[in-house]
Amino acid sequence: MRLHVPEPTGRPGQQTDFSYLRLSGAGEVPRPPLDVSPADTAPLTSALVRVLNEQGHAVGPWAPQVEVEALRRGLRAMIKTRAFDARMLIAQRQKKISFYMQCLGEEAIAIAHSLALHEGDMCFPTYRQQGLLLARDDIDMVELMCQLMSNEKDPIKGRQLPVMYSYKRAGFFSISGNLATQFIQAVGWAMASAIKGDTKIASGWIGDGSTAESDFHTALTFAHVYRAPVILNVVNNQWAISTFQAIAGGEASTFAARGVGCGIASLRVDGNDFLAVLAASRWAAERARNNLGPTMIEWITYRAGAHSTSDDPSRYRPAGDWQCFPLGDPIARLKQHLIHLGAWSDAEHEATQAEMEAQVLAALKEAEKFGTLHDGHIAPLRTMFEDVYKDMPPHLEAQLRQAERGD
Repeated sequence: MRLHVPEPTGRPGQQTDFSYLRLSGAGEVPRPPLDVSPADTAPLTSALVRVLNEQGHAVGPWAPQVEVEALRRGLRAMIKTRAFDARMLIAQRQKKISFYMQCLGEEAIAIAHSLALHEGDMCFPTYRQQGLLLARDDIDMVELMCQLMSNEKDPIKGRQLPVMYSYKRAGFFSISGNLATQFIQAVGWAMASAIKGDTKIASGWIGDGSTAESDFHTALTFAHVYRAPVILNVVNNQWAISTFQAIAGGEASTFAARGVGCGIASLRVDGNDFLAVLAASRWAAERARNNLGPTMIEWITYRAGAHSTSDDPSRYRPAGDWQCFPLGDPIARLKQHLIHLGAWSDAEHEATQAEMEAQVLAALKEAEKFGTLHDGHIAPLRTMFEDVYKDMPPHLEAQLRQAERGD
């Protein structure tokens, strides 16, 4: 006998063979009725739901009915998110923030998904769903940047690592650095909504690597047993830090297939196809709101950049992988579709990129007024002791006085 250890199909110095992805053609995969039995979605876990073809046309049964203006807003939000990520990466290199994680190449998933959610729904995200916030008009980039810098205007008062945002008003549950915990929390929140007879749903997020955590399997069990109104999103960007997705079990089967095995309707979707993401998200959300139970969606995408600013992907994968990824760039694909519709142009695209880069830079300059990691303007010491109890107990008051004295 010999132990099998999965290996990626590309390493530094060689081109990746992406044939393992099991792609379907645009428009080929059928769209089942909302009340489909979970077992009948099994074929959809090995196929790949796609809408946009190579020419940028929306084809097939999953092509959503969507206003052009909504698509334009989606494209602008993706461009903004990419500009935000790029500027924050520079800020980290300048030592203004300690740490950053981009969602480069994955922008369509969070932003298109957000269009399927309603006010009051709750997302339980990972650290690569900043698009859920940047797609909204009521979330100020300055506020996000202050959180990254842990400065005097940090809304979380320095209590979270950079990129671990928390926005109750935006239906964005506090990001956890303990991977996979948010998945079971999303199911619990959805169960509570059902118990109350509410119409609000939850949307939980996990990466391919974190599906190896026990919380992932517990979440599937509870979601199935109690038919929780939840969307279970598995973002398969092929890499968990330096570990290829096959190490978490994505080689012989798909992650979506695990959902069917647990009695949950499941889909495998092209995560770089904005229209496919929107259509699948709407389908799953409508199932949840109609008391038809949970849906698990595996989003196929590619982590175009490093895992974080502490990572060097050139040490474990080919440098040009993203350019060779067969599902392309989500921004380029939606741009092509809008140009086909006559609702966008190359000139508008360049102008929008410049506009978003200017907005991000202006927000950064404003955020820096409240301090950066580089200049030491951080949240006041006493904030470490506040908001733990409604009224600060005597022992914490004593500790605060001792800390302020420097004892």
